[in-house]
Amino acid sequence: MPTLKAVRGTRDLLPPETALWNRIETTARQVFARYNFGEIRTPIFEDTSLFARSVGEETDIVSKEMYTWEDRARAQSEKPQSLTLRPENTAGVVRAYIEHKLGETGQLQKLYYIGPQFRRERPQKGRYRQFWQIGAEVIGPPSAGSESPLRDAEVLEMLATLLDTLGIAGWTLELNSVGSSADRERYNQVLRAALVDVAPKMCVDCQRRVVTNPLRVLDCKVPEDQPIIETLPKIGDSLGQDSKDHFAQVTAALEAAGVPYHLNPRLVRGLDYYTRTTFEFTHGGLGAQNALLGGGRYDGLSEAIGGPKAPGIGFAMGLDRLVLTLQAKEADHSSASPQVADAYIAPLGEALNAPALTLARELRRAGLHIELGDGSFRLKKSFEAADKAARRIVILGEDELQSGILTVKDFASGIQTKVPCVELAAHLAKPGGA
Repeated sequence: MPTLKAVRGTRDLLPPETALWNRIETTARQVFARYNFGEIRTPIFEDTSLFARSVGEETDIVSKEMYTWEDRARAQSEKPQSLTLRPENTAGVVRAYIEHKLGETGQLQKLYYIGPQFRRERPQKGRYRQFWQIGAEVIGPPSAGSESPLRDAEVLEMLATLLDTLGIAGWTLELNSVGSSADRERYNQVLRAALVDVAPKMCVDCQRRVVTNPLRVLDCKVPEDQPIIETLPKIGDSLGQDSKDHFAQVTAALEAAGVPYHLNPRLVRGLDYYTRTTFEFTHGGLGAQNALLGGGRYDGLSEAIGGPKAPGIGFAMGLDRLVLTLQAKEADHSSASPQVADAYIAPLGEALNAPALTLARELRRAGLHIELGDGSFRLKKSFEAADKAARRIVILGEDELQSGILTVKDFASGIQTKVPCVELAAHLAKPGGA
């Protein structure tokens, strides 16, 4: 029988790497809380039409990358429902906003999520078919200020704070405006005209996009097409005055807050629902695929999936790529040893297993990390196991149990001491070698 392995494009996350994942997630939760964001958890699969109507049928995500299947009909008269593992989370958050009538509160909804997404892409370093994202959305009725450029600037400033707090230096904020729906339609006409003569020289996907959605040509990743894309008209030249004013206020607020940015007129992002502000944070430590996170404004998304007018802005951050960046910064992290406990309790005989568990329980309740041995081990085996798992070994024999005085050996210093049971927690809490 062949050995079963994780499915291509997925992977197991093991200690000690998971400690870094937990640190990132904890830091994100702490930063988001300071900006008054609350957590939302949506299902990992949704009705397929949600993504077709929001992300866009001509995007690579919907046309090529989604995991979709037909659910069984509950009755013969029913048509099977088409379901899809979520390829991104913004559409699900907006669906929840509509379904639970969050707009009726009249308040801005500031929501964040942490969880897996699914796309059938070609697996490569930092890119998997099941991947984790941290994201956040600010959405609400216009009366709550959801259209304000200040919301855009606040989200961008929060992201700069998060990356700085995580210790990621040297990031670059790439910024652009794709304008309103009317601006985009005007630009699509200009772009389509400019592509007539050059499209036959481009990839098959781009040739199709020229007809269906010319803006998606700018999102092409084929190297041979990039020189042609560089000659195409810029979307900034097709923006109306309202869009220009909105973007100018975003950049002015960022400058006032001291958040550096770089204007990138080619940045359109890969989803059809974006309007006005679009952005990416990039980092040189990731190589050619250097995006840490990205997002933008989506003022018409709620209406596109049947909801009320609810302008919004959000982002998604790939945890896999963020971990790679931090591992490159902390080069020794990937080869770090497993978490080392404060102490290893070694009972000398199986009759002492129960007292050893009781002692471990008391020490754990005191906040210590404790590894519990087994009385069936010979003392030599207990020492070998303890040396791999903990900073100290606590020997619990009949004499120690009767006297209440425990033998503790520190592996770093080699010092062995007698410690009263009532003082053990305080002794073990001291730094190694003490």
